[in-house]
Amino acid sequence: MTLFETQDASPPSQDVELLAVEAELLGIKDGRDRFGRVLRDTIDQLLDGERTGRFDPEKLFKTEKTHAGTLVEINLQREFEFANGQDMDYRIAGVDVDCKFSKDLGGWMIPPEALDEICLLVWADDRKSLWSAGLFRAETSKLTQSGTRTRKGNRDKKLRLNKENLHLVRWLWHNVELTENILLHLPTNIRDRILASSSGQARINELFRLVQGRRIGRGTVRTVARQLDYMARIREDGGTSRARPRLRQEGIIILGEGLEHAVIAKELGGPVPQKGEFVSFRIARAQPHHAAKPSTYLWGDHWVVADPDDPVEELLLPLPKREGGRKRT
Repeated sequence: MTLFETQDASPPSQDVELLAVEAELLGIKDGRDRFGRVLRDTIDQLLDGERTGRFDPEKLFKTEKTHAGTLVEINLQREFEFANGQDMDYRIAGVDVDCKFSKDLGGWMIPPEALDEICLLVWADDRKSLWSAGLFRAETSKLTQSGTRTRKGNRDKKLRLNKENLHLVRWLWHNVELTENILLHLPTNIRDRILASSSGQARINELFRLVQGRRIGRGTVRTVARQLDYMARIREDGGTSRARPRLRQEGIIILGEGLEHAVIAKELGGPVPQKGEFVSFRIARAQPHHAAKPSTYLWGDHWVVADPDDPVEELLLPLPKREGGRKRT
């Protein structure tokens, strides 16, 4: 359980089908982490930063926001290979389950055909960097009128699960950390400095130069680079202008997923990059005044995350490989 996750007590249930679906979902290997990655990737898919440069979900068109629920439903099915439902979206543990997504906690709309069915309720908020997923039997007595109207002015027949009834949801995972949308949360002046250059490579270099000690996802890299070969902008090979060799001249390392880099990040006391993520650090050789800082052993010496007033130490060689490490990104 992460610092950001609060596992609210779920209400007791005698609903055999709901409990069977719950057990099936909670039994999926790495289910929570995979679920969170699907939501992060789906939001990034909607933003389409590589082509549009967008990073704020509020900038999505109305039709795109409407399409969000469909994309979440599709991407979850692809990730977990849920069978098609007979009448609902999925069939899980032999039970029909309808998937409902909302950007507002307590904003799920339940159509007439889903009444009395089990719903997988999904919520994600890019500004709060949180997501939740839970199960709910959509009984009419637990729902309220939506109050929405069709173009002709007639009330539609959808019902809403309000915030007041959130205690009725059996949470699978509640208020879990959503991988941060870095560009959305940066101070405006820092974000403007990163995006100022007309060169995708220069923007990537500035991203890892200015945003250190924070996990940066591929969606952010893609949006900043705005190039099809965005990953090539980071790698060691391909010239000294690439982010890793260029920033090594400033004493900055860029860690990616994989065992080798995870160990270094952990030893430095910083966040550990997960699948599809990167973390940069400016490092310095350990000195007596660094005695209280965690360190890692590289190039025959001990290194720490540099203090602001530590001099820049150019790193002449790429990060050494460690025995038993996996291929780095």
